[in-house]
Amino acid sequence: MTNLLIDKANIQKIAEEGKKIYEKIKKDYEPNKNGKFLAIEIDSGKTYLGSTSLEALEVARSTHPDKVFYVVRIGFNFAEMFANSFINYS
Repeated sequence: MTNLLIDKANIQKIAEEGKKIYEKIKKDYEPNKNGKFLAIEIDSGKTYLGSTSLEALEVARSTHPDKVFYVVRIGFNFAEMFANSFINYS
C-alpha cells in the first residue's frame, strides 16, 4: 500500500467535499441502507458501499489505491456516531 502524507488542508477539503456529495446522494441510500458505510472518492464522486467502514474502503481502494476517501455511516449524523462510540466504549 502506498504511504500517503496528508496535510490538514487536504483533510478539510476531503471532509467538506465528501459531505456535499453525500448530501446530494443520500436519498439514494437512506433509509434502505441505514447502518452500512459509504466511501466517497471526492474527485470523481464515485461511491463504494460496505457493511463496515473497512469493507467500503477496501472496495474503494481496489479501484483508487492512492486516494483518500470520505466515509460516512448511512443514516447517522456525526453526533449520533460520536455518542454511539462513547456509549459502546465507556
